[in-house]
Amino acid sequence: MSISVRDQFGKQLAKLAKADSRVLALDGDLGNSTRLDSIEKETADSFLQMGIAEQNMVGVAAGLASVGFQPWVCSFATFLTKRALDQIIVSVAQTNFDVKLVGSYSGLLTSNTGKTHHSLDDIAIMTTIPNMTVIAPGDARETVAAMKAMHRTVGPMYLRLTRDETIPSFLPDEDFEIGKGKSLAEGTDMLVVTTGSTTYRVAEAIKQMEDVSIAHQHFPTLKPFDKELLIEGARKVRQVVTVEEHYKRGGLGSIVSEILSESLPRKIYRIGVPDNFFGCGTDEELLEATGLSVEAIRKSLIDLSLCKKQF
Repeated sequence: MSISVRDQFGKQLAKLAKADSRVLALDGDLGNSTRLDSIEKETADSFLQMGIAEQNMVGVAAGLASVGFQPWVCSFATFLTKRALDQIIVSVAQTNFDVKLVGSYSGLLTSNTGKTHHSLDDIAIMTTIPNMTVIAPGDARETVAAMKAMHRTVGPMYLRLTRDETIPSFLPDEDFEIGKGKSLAEGTDMLVVTTGSTTYRVAEAIKQMEDVSIAHQHFPTLKPFDKELLIEGARKVRQVVTVEEHYKRGGLGSIVSEILSESLPRKIYRIGVPDNFFGCGTDEELLEATGLSVEAIRKSLIDLSLCKKQF
């Protein structure tokens, strides 16, 4: 059964706020969409409505962190990471304040809102910022576990969340360790590397590929990255494929390419969003148009496996 990531995010943050008076939720007038309204309903004293003013919201969060609070700043990922980038760098990252930044509605699946709301470069932006930890959980259960780890870890962090409501809690039920990846399947022909909500679609595609031995690694932490696990997995195969709901440049594929080019050169193929803007559409239409539906991923992996002897 699918469990909404954003619903669980709101419920968990309300729990954290009830248990810890330092935790505050800062909303950019999107609480109904991001589910920050859960905090407003359950513990109103921990909820601050900042309006549609992302730059100011991040500045206020930095001020609150400077006097001992742990603010959780939430907006749509594209608004938070681009409109308030200067404030994130200068007021949060350079000061190394304990501010948690939450980018909801990441990627393409933004409820038919179109290219102004798509967030396809936030991994590239946030992973280049010193002091910033970047986390992209794969399902609702991992989101809750990641939030618990974020709460007990001091420092600036970015949490990348999906709006996709079709993902079940499919990942292993275990504690979340920041900076650690997970091996979901072993194989010898190909290593597929994923992060965030894409991990589920890839796992479903792999289930339908009986004639190919595919290893699958999920990296919910993009910075710091679990280099050891990646290298260990890549050492066993000749072919590495990354899949992500992000532009091909600057995201997971670029991270994997950089690591392996320095430590263990391998042929790497990147499956992700092409260098283009995309219009409005249903989730299914957008995933199909960008080659990120389960069937499109399966076909891409089959094509790559058929030509593996060339590598």
